[in-house]
Amino acid sequence: MKLIRSFLVAALLMTAAHANAEAVPPDALVKQTATEVLDAIKKDKDIQNGDMKKIVALTEEKILPHFDFERMSRIVLGRNWTKASKEQQTQFVTEFRTLLVRTYSSALAKYRNQTIDYKPLRAASGDTDVTVKTEIIQPGGPAVPVDYTLEKKNDEWKVYDVAIEGVSLVTNYRGQFANEIKSGGMDGLIQRLVDKNKQNNGSASKQG
Repeated sequence: MKLIRSFLVAALLMTAAHANAEAVPPDALVKQTATEVLDAIKKDKDIQNGDMKKIVALTEEKILPHFDFERMSRIVLGRNWTKASKEQQTQFVTEFRTLLVRTYSSALAKYRNQTIDYKPLRAASGDTDVTVKTEIIQPGGPAVPVDYTLEKKNDEWKVYDVAIEGVSLVTNYRGQFANEIKSGGMDGLIQRLVDKNKQNNGSASKQG
């Protein structure tokens, strides 16, 4: 449960800024956009009170547009990605993205005055794949290390993994999804995600 809570707290902190003519350095990107999200939460009483419609909208606007969901899907599925049909790949990316919308929205709803310590970026000039290291400072609790892995694509940095206390998001899902595919095939996994997303949307509607 500690890892899950840490992930929910930290997930909201990895967002991306609107694209500029020149790519914003990845560490500056993390700091700039995390500040924007936290400021938006502090200013909106509805979000603070758990308004899921507003929380989902903030997630969609600030967090998800600059994640590389196809690369995340390829990594999460491993060899099963190449075995899947084009239609299955498209369906999986769509449902996986929806699942993460709900996960990140839950993170926003749980924000309670955490702050972020940004570590110096250790990357050489010209690197196109980097890790931005941070720590979540929790009042009355231990700091939680959070690493963000990004790739530069077409002069824009895209996130494709998040690691909480050394545990990779995509690796964590990879084992879970592999088991689902073993028991029900690719179509079974997709249907399981569809059902889970419908359930989550139903819960959100009741709260909204």
